[in-house]
Amino acid sequence: MMQRAGTPNWEQKTIWTADNLPVMRGMNSESVDLIYLDPPFNSNVDYAAPIGSQAAGAAFKDTWALSDIDVEWINLIEEKHPRLHRFLLVAMTGSDKSYLVYMAVRLLEMHRILKPAGSIYLHCDPTMSHYLKILMDAIFGRSRFRSEIVWRRTRTKGLATKNYPKSADILLYYGKSDSCTWNPPSLPLRQEYVDRAYRHIEPGTGRRYRFDNLVNPNRNRPNLEYEFLGVTRVWRWTRERMQQAYEQGLVHQSKPGGVPKLKRYLDETRGAAVDTIWDDIKALQSGDKERFSYPTQKPLALLRRIIEASSNAGDMVFDPFCGCATTLVAADGLNRDWVGIDISSKAAELIVRRIEDQQGLWRKIIARTDIPRRTDLGRLPPVGTHRNALYGNQHGNCAGCGTHFEIRHLEVDHIIATSKGGTSHIDNLQLLCANCNRIKGDRGMEYLRTKLQIN
Repeated sequence: MMQRAGTPNWEQKTIWTADNLPVMRGMNSESVDLIYLDPPFNSNVDYAAPIGSQAAGAAFKDTWALSDIDVEWINLIEEKHPRLHRFLLVAMTGSDKSYLVYMAVRLLEMHRILKPAGSIYLHCDPTMSHYLKILMDAIFGRSRFRSEIVWRRTRTKGLATKNYPKSADILLYYGKSDSCTWNPPSLPLRQEYVDRAYRHIEPGTGRRYRFDNLVNPNRNRPNLEYEFLGVTRVWRWTRERMQQAYEQGLVHQSKPGGVPKLKRYLDETRGAAVDTIWDDIKALQSGDKERFSYPTQKPLALLRRIIEASSNAGDMVFDPFCGCATTLVAADGLNRDWVGIDISSKAAELIVRRIEDQQGLWRKIIARTDIPRRTDLGRLPPVGTHRNALYGNQHGNCAGCGTHFEIRHLEVDHIIATSKGGTSHIDNLQLLCANCNRIKGDRGMEYLRTKLQIN
């Protein structure tokens, strides 16, 4: 069934057990509102949950080498994203390059499936955060960078012997466009500030309030300069709005000739703005009720803040490295739709268990291991109709061995196999000779090139 871009081609509350790259390749464009990812950090550490814990069996390695990636990814990036490829060439080590290529091909898919008003938060640490920021600049655009958030996950408990203690992670926050969803988060005001600032109490109602300035800090606003209550100033508001606020009892003049002030009530105050240093959310400790002993598990409070700030009720939240499913649990509790992917089957088990523990298992959760098929490309013509165009693009040469053939001796091949999330769009098609096509099968081009060199 044909669906337009922006419509998910999966049921909400779906979790895939699979490599996230082919699954994302099969997801419709512009189909999610918010992405949070907590990928490996290239930390050279292998993680595993303790035996006997609820997350036992969950593990991943965070040690990288060029053998960990499909070299064909580099070729595709070089051909279709030359600016991004130039950045990858400056990686200092083979491990760095391997990790960045792994992340680049996935971030390209995330950019495609994110809605125009969508946002993405990439969780990392100083190991690779500087590289990842440039990577995201190249993919999302430097102007789409919104914030670098420092999450202070713990307080240092001792003196480091050779360096400053490590106590913080980094969140790189980007928007797909300038109009991404934004609900400014806030914190409760400190009681000592409330007692000092909101010291006035309104008779009869008991409401606490303070006085705020109504004078415009920009004095070069002649359209806002007028007399009000016998005082001439450049005001923040138009005369009409000022008069309306006065009639509502919100403008106070202490004495004739005194500069009017605005009454701001405590119960209408949003609170203290959350800035880019988050030190009020603590990392999980061994005795915390929500802890599953999952490697790198993040607290629900962290994900709730992100989800509330950058999505609305009913929006689709996506976590492509969902681990023990904290993002999905937080999204579910905030009435968001969600979808997640993790290569470990433990994630699918934990999401069911965690939602059952918190809300009762009355919500249908769908577990999948297949690759979705995009439904937003329209009715694509048979792949054979592209033969002449592909023959011209390749100058009659086989894309594998490079030998020149007549067109009748070349066969249409999917560069990325449909079983790996590839589509039948012409951008994913090429011509191979019969021998190369048989060797390649549904594998990648690097496999074909290696076999041709061996033979």
